[in-house]
Formats: sequence, C-alpha cells, structure tokens
Amino acid sequence: MTTATISPWPLVRKGDQHHPVETLQHLLRARSHNVTVDGIFGPGTDAAVRAFQQQKGLAVDGIVGPATWSALIITVRQGSQGDAVRGVQEEFRFRNLSGNPGQGVQVDGIFGPKTEAAVRGFQQALHQEIPSVTIDGGVGPVTWQALVSGMLSF
Repeated sequence: MTTATISPWPLVRKGDQHHPVETLQHLLRARSHNVTVDGIFGPGTDAAVRAFQQQKGLAVDGIVGPATWSALIITVRQGSQGDAVRGVQEEFRFRNLSGNPGQGVQVDGIFGPKTEAAVRGFQQALHQEIPSVTIDGGVGPVTWQALVSGMLSF
C-alpha cells in the first residue's frame, strides 16, 4: 500500500496568473516587499521575488520553487495577524466552492476562530490520506506546502 504524500511545491514564474500567485504576493508583502496582490506575476512581483532570493542567498532566477517557497513561508496560528495570514486566508478563498464570497474565510489578515476552523478542517482531511499531518490549527511548513500546491482544491 502506498502512502500519499504532500504534493510538491509548485513552480511559479513571471507570466503566471491566479492560484497560487496571490498567496505568493501576500507572502512577499509579509517579507517587506511592496507588491500589489492582483494574482498576476508581472514585473513588480518578479523584481520582488529576485530581491527576496538575493537576500536569502538563493539562486536568483525569479522562479518560485521549493527553496524560495520554503524561505518565504511564515508559520502562523490563531492570534497571528498580517500579510502571511492573508496568504492562508487567500488559500481558503480559492477553495470556497460555495460560489458565495460572503461564506467561508474572509481575507482580513486576522487569524481568528474561522480561519483556525478552516485550517483544522483542511488538516483533518489531509490527515485521512497522510497520517503524518498534524491537526494543530496552525500553518507551518507542511500545511503551507499542501495549501500552496493546491491539495484538496477541486
């Protein structure tokens, strides 16, 4: 029996649009790069990615792959606030299949009970497939990778 694993980090680059570009842009903002969150990986996002890669001593290629994502993510949990939380909330907005933007998690940058409930539900669903996933309501490296790679989005 094969055990499911977390999907690999996606490669995101200039010209890409939509998921997970918004999340990338929120995380760049959380790392003090002033980019517009518009879901379009344009020249501004490209410049911010390259500057971030340079700061972190990564290969400066403008491509957001495993090393860049891993350096970019910020662990957040209930009580956290700011752009990294907006990135998490953006992931749940992306997964809101109700067709009603008023339902589900709001992208407000405040990690409150609704965001935690969404995270726990996501972790629980992942845990069914991947027993090593912890259900703790916080968003650390494993949960970030599962979110950004598009797991459980249909």
